[in-house]
Amino acid sequence: MNSSFQILIRSPKFLIGAITFLLMLAFVTVYPLINTSDPTEMVALAFQPPSAELLLGSDNFGRDLFLELVHGIKTSIFVGLVAGLSATIIGLIIGLSAGYIGGIVDDILTAVTNIFIVIPSFIVLILISVSIDSRSTLITAIVIGITSWPWTARAVRAQTSSLRNRDHVNIAKISGHSTPRIITFEILPYIMSYVVMAFVLQTASGILSEASISMLGLGPYNTISLGIIMNWALTFEAPVSGAWWAFIPAAISIAIITFSLYLMNTGMDEIFNPKIRS
Repeated sequence: MNSSFQILIRSPKFLIGAITFLLMLAFVTVYPLINTSDPTEMVALAFQPPSAELLLGSDNFGRDLFLELVHGIKTSIFVGLVAGLSATIIGLIIGLSAGYIGGIVDDILTAVTNIFIVIPSFIVLILISVSIDSRSTLITAIVIGITSWPWTARAVRAQTSSLRNRDHVNIAKISGHSTPRIITFEILPYIMSYVVMAFVLQTASGILSEASISMLGLGPYNTISLGIIMNWALTFEAPVSGAWWAFIPAAISIAIITFSLYLMNTGMDEIFNPKIRS
């Protein structure tokens, strides 16, 4: 464990990704405490260009885009973390159950997983979002999570299947330990690195999914996110007006957040994947 941690700290990819993500998270958490202004308050004319007073100009409603961007990043990260956690938990439960129990349980859960993999998750996400009347930030995050778990479930199942006949697992069976106890204490610790990597990827995927559905007008209501900022810019034809500040900063923010998460995942993969590490 200590050896893996030391290698992790020395990984430039992981460090760059983690530091970038944590700095952005810290900034969008602290800044609203310093600047308590309402991000939905109109403070200038529509599509006012960047200036000393408005660092990123104003949007189509005359609101401070920098303040909106800070709140939008915070909302998008929250959605990504909740969606990533939801997808990881669902995939973990299904993958562990299918991989360890086997038999008809494995067949049923694998069939369900394959069905969800075949059906494009983004289409399912759109259909669910359309059918929900009230979409809060939390509900949107959970909906994204319940449509993103299949690949995690498949990976966890494969890892669990390779572990269920190991000596320490057989000893636990002979000792009369229950199935939940064996899964929790004899199998789960051996795949935790893959679970953490899956969570990081699911978080990045959740942020991108929220941005995608929000750009289509199917995101959460009564809030500001990076996808919603871009939706407003497209709806009021900011690209046509040449108001690049209305959508470019939001797009760059999405790219930076997801790229930092992918860097973290790549750094962990180099440590926890025996083939790459060797």
